[in-house]
Amino acid sequence: METHCAKYRLGQVVKHKKHPFRGVVFDVDPEFNNTEEWYQSIPEDSRPKKEQPYYHLLAENDHSFYVAYVSEQNLVADISGEPVGHPDIPDLFGPFEDGHYPLHFNLN
Repeated sequence: METHCAKYRLGQVVKHKKHPFRGVVFDVDPEFNNTEEWYQSIPEDSRPKKEQPYYHLLAENDHSFYVAYVSEQNLVADISGEPVGHPDIPDLFGPFEDGHYPLHFNLN
């Protein structure tokens, strides 16, 4: 069995390589863990491989806030230094500092 290490950490701000949105990582799956229907809805020529980390993001674009599920290959670190305005961030994270959000709780 292959082990996958996540490149991005909880509380880190990332952005999509192709689509105009950014978000805060709040959970990571070591490999694809969504429905097959969701996976098949992605056009085949841009469908990411399943065997890589997938990130749950509190995401924003110019028009809305939402939760996104994105493969590692489609993310890059956001180095803008700007906070993300998603309204659910305070439920999970402390105030934005040094380019990331600290967790409100400790992980086991």
